[in-house]
Amino acid sequence: MSSERSINFSAGPAIIPESVLQKASKEMLNWNNTGMSLMELSHRSGPFKELIAKIEQDLIDLLKIPETHKVLFLQGGAHFMFSGVPLNLMGENGKGDYILTGNWSTRAMNEAKKYGKVNVVCKPDEFNKIPPKEEWNLSTDASYVYYCDNETVKGVEFPDIPDVGDVPLVCDMSSNFLSRPFDVSKFGCVYACAQKNFGMAGLTIAIVRKDLIGKQLPYTPMMLDFELQAKANSMFNTPSTYAIYIAGLIFDWLKEQGGLEEIAKINLKKCKLIYDAIDNSNGFYKSPVEIKSRSRMNIPFVCKNKEWETEWLEGAAKLKLVSLKGHRSVGGFRASIYNAMSYEGCEKLVNYMIDFMKTKEK
Repeated sequence: MSSERSINFSAGPAIIPESVLQKASKEMLNWNNTGMSLMELSHRSGPFKELIAKIEQDLIDLLKIPETHKVLFLQGGAHFMFSGVPLNLMGENGKGDYILTGNWSTRAMNEAKKYGKVNVVCKPDEFNKIPPKEEWNLSTDASYVYYCDNETVKGVEFPDIPDVGDVPLVCDMSSNFLSRPFDVSKFGCVYACAQKNFGMAGLTIAIVRKDLIGKQLPYTPMMLDFELQAKANSMFNTPSTYAIYIAGLIFDWLKEQGGLEEIAKINLKKCKLIYDAIDNSNGFYKSPVEIKSRSRMNIPFVCKNKEWETEWLEGAAKLKLVSLKGHRSVGGFRASIYNAMSYEGCEKLVNYMIDFMKTKEK
């Protein structure tokens, strides 16, 4: 990482690999010898159609997406899909089962109530753990089961794909998409917004099982209609062309790192480094999350004296360790260490954490 750049621990929009930014900068004025910036290029042009086809295939290769599923390049962020999921999958007089583990699954559930019945499968009191399946209350007649794989605010992540039987499983993977391999065939729908792990705001990718497409409610807005978008190959209107291009550069970068198997190993090493610093601090730092539910991507923590928080953040900023303030609903600190965050960046954070602790415990 160049010396001028900050080490950005933002929860989103988040850090992008520097090599990706450099390539995008180099191609800004003249992409692929077209004499135009990609953001000036028509989405109906041959060069862009070739580009989006390549990017889709790269994603299929990275995730080993089976032919039973369709990739959609959409807009509107995860909130777009809070409405899109029930409108397309709930069906007339349908019901959605919602596993509540934090802010985003709760917000999705509240939106789904506008379109049909909702059953709350489980809801822990403090959103600091994934409740065991014995505590779940799954419906017998749900159209789908919905969950958020990684809750960024409280730092809670599912360690495995939940087993819900034959009911279509829907997952918001906005904050841990492409951070580890997963079996796409187990899902009816997976979606993720780009600005955390694969680029910039303005793009959402949905991977939908083809047999579930075409069941939208009759009043579904056209921009939320999976069938319409699938038939148009995500070109019903002008897609987020530049955001798609950046996502494509990141897919290339992921392949250069060795694919998702390798990136998963790196992510485990990064989060272990920080969690070890917290757990070995003799209570100076604390994680509010149950150990087996801890997120690999978003690590919230507090220090033993709340009055030191401002001083801690100011000291971190002087070292170019930025965007570490905890979510306003939680307080304390939060380190978001998505794919693009280097191990060295995590080491610098841990060294600062230890140095600060030493100054207060003299």
